[in-house]
Amino acid sequence: MIASFALSAPAAAQRIKDMGQFQGLRANQLTGYGIVVGLAGTGDDSLDYSTLGMKGAVQRFGLTLPPGVNPALKNAAAVMVTAELPPFAKPGQRLDVTVSAIGKAKSLRGGTLVLAPLYGADGQIYAMVQGNLVIGGLGVDAADGSKLTVNVPSSGRIANGATVERAVDTGFATGDWLTFNLHQFDATNAKRVTDAINAAVPGSASMIDGASIAIRTAGNGDERMRLISQIENLGVQRAEPPAKVIVNARTGTVVINGAVRVGTAAVSQGKLTVSIKESPMVVQPAPFSRGQTAVEQSSNVEVTEEYRPMMAVKPTASLSELVDAINRMGVPPGDLVAILEALSQAGALTAELVII
Repeated sequence: MIASFALSAPAAAQRIKDMGQFQGLRANQLTGYGIVVGLAGTGDDSLDYSTLGMKGAVQRFGLTLPPGVNPALKNAAAVMVTAELPPFAKPGQRLDVTVSAIGKAKSLRGGTLVLAPLYGADGQIYAMVQGNLVIGGLGVDAADGSKLTVNVPSSGRIANGATVERAVDTGFATGDWLTFNLHQFDATNAKRVTDAINAAVPGSASMIDGASIAIRTAGNGDERMRLISQIENLGVQRAEPPAKVIVNARTGTVVINGAVRVGTAAVSQGKLTVSIKESPMVVQPAPFSRGQTAVEQSSNVEVTEEYRPMMAVKPTASLSELVDAINRMGVPPGDLVAILEALSQAGALTAELVII
C-alpha cells in the first residue's frame, strides 16, 4: 500500500519566520582536537597522535617527558570536538559540544576532556572546552573474544562544556538594508512576503530575486531588532509548492505532494514466475553386469504468467484519488517506481519526478 503525505498550502497563514531567515543571523561551526583521559582501559593505547597529544598536554603544566619515552595510553583517547556557535553569542556564554574518538578507542565512557580550544573556519579560537563526557552507548569485551556493543560508545556530549571566548561580528548593526532569504526559491512566496512587509511598514521592502527580499532600515540595534521581531511574526498565505513525486530507488519509498495530478492513461502490469524443480534419480546397474551406480538428472521447468488486466487511470483532482488508484493496482514498490516513470514519460503525470 502507498501512503500519501499532502504538502498543499494550509488554511491558516504561516509566520514569515518559518519561511526563511535574515542574512547574517546564522550559526557558525567550531571544531577542535583534544585528549580524553580517565578511561577504564578502553583508550587508544600507543596510537601515535594520542601520544603526541598527551605530550603536548603535559608540557603545558611544565612536565617534559624524556626523549624516546612514549607512554602507553590505554586510559586516554584522541578525539575531535565539534560545536555550533549561535548568532550573537557573547564571551562567557556556554555551548554544548560533541566529542568523537578518531582512533582505536573502544569507549569514552567515564572520560574527561582536557582543556582544548575550538576553532572557527578562519583559524581563530572562539571557545575553550573541558568537562566530563556523557555517553549514550555501551561496549564490553569477553575473555573468549566475544563482544557486545549498544549504540555508539565512542562518541558523547558535554552539556555546557564550552565557554565562548570571542564573538562573531555579523555586521548586523551597520548598513541601511536587511536581507531576508527564503528557505526555498519561490517567486510567489517572495512576492507575498514582500507585500506583507510593505503592508506593515509601507515602502520598506523590495524583491531582490525569487528567494531574497531587501528591507530598508535605519537606526541602532534596538530599532533593527524591533523591526525584525515585527516582520517575523507577520502572517503570509504560503503558495502551493510545485508538483513533485519523490522516489527513493533504494528503499522503494514514494512521497507525493498534494499538487500532483494525473491525466488519462492506461496501465498494465504483469508478473512472470519461472520455477525450476530438480528431481535427481539414482540408477542401479543390472545384477552381475559390472556396471556402476549413477545419478540421472531430472529437471522440470515451469513458467507462470499472472494475468492482470489493463487498468484505466482517470484524470484525478485530488491526492487521495491518485493514491486510491495506485492502491487498486496492487503493485509492489519496485513496480510502482517503474509505473510512475512510465507515466511521466507518457506525459500523463503533471509533476516533477525526483529519484534519489
